[in-house]
Amino acid sequence: MRDVTYSMGISLDGYIVGPDGGFNWTAPSEDIFRFATDQVREVGVHFLGRRLYEAMRYWDTVDQSPSLDFSTREFAAIWRSLPKVVFSTTLPEVQGNARLASGGLAEEIERWKVEPGDGNIAIGGAALASEAASLGLIDEYRAKVYPVLLGGGIPFFPQHERRVDLELVETRTFPSGVVYLRHRVTR
Repeated sequence: MRDVTYSMGISLDGYIVGPDGGFNWTAPSEDIFRFATDQVREVGVHFLGRRLYEAMRYWDTVDQSPSLDFSTREFAAIWRSLPKVVFSTTLPEVQGNARLASGGLAEEIERWKVEPGDGNIAIGGAALASEAASLGLIDEYRAKVYPVLLGGGIPFFPQHERRVDLELVETRTFPSGVVYLRHRVTR
């Protein structure tokens, strides 16, 4: 059965987006970009909220520029072919290899968990991940912790005032000072 993973870049004080709505502090170095590409290879479907879907639309056409390096074109090709489910009440339609969610989050996750095939179910977007966490549906938290303090913004970890025990599965430190932490939910 597929695992549900939540992976984002976060500040040391726990935010995925700063108070100004920006996330330019997460611009990846080449080694982090390659690592992120390898992680996307492990995904069978990506669930996205509207804002993340709109931000990631960039990758649907970026590889058409001949001036881009191989790793950028490689990530774009992997992302473009990856099935995506978009959760939005405001978008009338989506493009590329995406579809609007036809059911609730729990229903969509259950549907994909039993689908034949490989790859994790990745959750992207703070509100969507918060909902999945509150329903107890996230199996792994994967955080790339950047050496920056933002002082506020949108938190990586949902605030549901309940304890969730985690087991450290993997850690990695990059030359830029970014630390990758992969934790599995203990059930």
